[in-house]
Amino acid sequence: MTASKHSVGFEPADRLAQDRDNVRRRFWSKLKRVVAHVPFAEDLLAAYYCAFDKQTPRHVQASLLGAIAYFVLPLDFVPDMLPVLGFTDDAAVLATAIRIVAAHITPEHREAARTALKRGIENEAA
Repeated sequence: MTASKHSVGFEPADRLAQDRDNVRRRFWSKLKRVVAHVPFAEDLLAAYYCAFDKQTPRHVQASLLGAIAYFVLPLDFVPDMLPVLGFTDDAAVLATAIRIVAAHITPEHREAARTALKRGIENEAA
């Protein structure tokens, strides 16, 4: 399967990204487990809020959902459980997606991410 221009080019993530409810549920579950080990948590949350914002164009949502789906997958190119290197592939995929759609991640998305991290993500999944 070839990667479309709105996919991460990794078939399991691309398939998962098509199920928004599953991505949402799995995102919060994984983020709660790993937030202390993810140095890009604020960017990840800002991308999440942008991806699920009804004002965000569909092609931007698709790009961000692909990157978020890659993050929630239990198996990826570099296993997340590896110290130091575990989240480097997730960070690279997310950074690429954010760079492509940066103009659509608003100050409101970033503020929601900061607020969620300050409050603690336990309350955010509801």
